[in-house]
Amino acid sequence: MKRTILFIHSAGSQEGEHEGSNDLLRRLREGLGAGVTLLAPRMPSPDNPTYASWKKALDALIPTLPDEAVLVGHSLGGSVLLKYLSEEAFAPRIAGVVLIAMPYWGVQDWDVSEYMLREDFPTGLPVIRPLYLYHSNDDDVVSPDHVKYYAKLLPTATVRTPAGMRHLFAKPCPELIDDIQGLL
Repeated sequence: MKRTILFIHSAGSQEGEHEGSNDLLRRLREGLGAGVTLLAPRMPSPDNPTYASWKKALDALIPTLPDEAVLVGHSLGGSVLLKYLSEEAFAPRIAGVVLIAMPYWGVQDWDVSEYMLREDFPTGLPVIRPLYLYHSNDDDVVSPDHVKYYAKLLPTATVRTPAGMRHLFAKPCPELIDDIQGLL
């Protein structure tokens, strides 16, 4: 039986071969192989995203997922996914969540209110085990400090800080592939 992964990409153009989350997505497809259905839908207006438009897209996508799907979000896609999971009710049971290079909204230079989580957001989350938080120690877009904020609020999450992946995780990351395969 093929397992399903829903991948929510970052903000910014996803058109070119090496733009946005495309290299990460290609690495995931290569590493996970043909036995996986990897859904990576176009999100609305990635060059000018809004939480409301991405939430609407997730409202249409999430109910169509089979039980035991894995949810993966990169950068803005990760933070939108986490906000959605903490604020919305949804039917499918999920096998796990992997959030990569995710900004923590509300800290200096990242104070965009529409993306901020509620103060009590962990209480709104369904039981998600396992939950992986990935952030490269040399991220050149979102400071590696951001994952520390999440780790403090989500103590059951497994935090991984691989070296040399920068923000886009464009190089192979065997640990990431292993963790996702472990969820399938």
